[in-house]
Amino acid sequence: MTKVNFRTLDLNLLRVFDEVMAERSLTRAAHNLALTQPAVSNALRRLRELLGDDLVRRSGYGVEPTPYALQLWPAVREALQRLRASLAPGPFDPAQAQDAFVLAMADATASQVMPGLVAILDREAPGVTLRVLPLTTRDPRPLLEQGGVDLAIGYFPGVLAELGATHLQEQVPRFLSQRLYDGRYVVAMRRGHPLARARLTLDAYCEARHLLVSFSGRPFGFVDEALAAVGRRRRIVLTVNQFFTAGQVVAASDLLTVLPQHFLGATGHAEALATQPLPLQVPPVHVDMLWTRAHDGVPAQRWLRAAVQRAVAAAGPRDG
Repeated sequence: MTKVNFRTLDLNLLRVFDEVMAERSLTRAAHNLALTQPAVSNALRRLRELLGDDLVRRSGYGVEPTPYALQLWPAVREALQRLRASLAPGPFDPAQAQDAFVLAMADATASQVMPGLVAILDREAPGVTLRVLPLTTRDPRPLLEQGGVDLAIGYFPGVLAELGATHLQEQVPRFLSQRLYDGRYVVAMRRGHPLARARLTLDAYCEARHLLVSFSGRPFGFVDEALAAVGRRRRIVLTVNQFFTAGQVVAASDLLTVLPQHFLGATGHAEALATQPLPLQVPPVHVDMLWTRAHDGVPAQRWLRAAVQRAVAAAGPRDG
């Protein structure tokens, strides 16, 4: 890459780059920046010449970043966010705010968080908008780091273990977390299923046919890890990426699935489902929110995280 003279670098070019990377569209980036599309194109051209890289290439209805752009973007975004926070450290007024936030979570988590969060927006922040993306991974750090998501909410055991190790080594973590609630998983099946009549044994569980909810599509979940630890395995015949879909399918089939107990009512099929305790020990499931250190001191982001906590508290006690 070309060596850049930082003293002569126009920092406005980095603002354009950040917006294009976030939107993957020159048109939307221009709208957000109150610029014309030719102005955005010209800024990208200047930055390309400075850096010696194409940065983005046209793809379908938008643009796709180059590998160098993906490598550069997290540092640019974090620096801009810190600069914004330093220049505008005043209190966040939700009643006047026009902010847009992006959250990533699974449908079971959304059923706990979003009703209360929408109620808070209606009362306190009518100009604020939210966009919820499906969580497709147990490690949302790349999503957060690239700036496409403000807050990820879910079960992230590996990530939190790494963050804990970083803290013990007295390093400054790039990500922060907050526990929201604990969950409990149960085995769900149609109400007339033969295994619903008596206590579910480990042998019967392993011999049954199973549906797995996997956000990433990987045909192996935390239950399978627990089974492997005791030398057992189950037969997974269907993998889906939503708890809601899982509830629909098992209500009308002989498949078993594992669902958060609190989510049974949200499936719309609670009357058609029976549940049993898992016939083996599994690690406790904790639902946490995760965010970047760059967002930690931003008033709007602090308000968002507090609003999520209030929304979860308003949902009341959970049995799962």
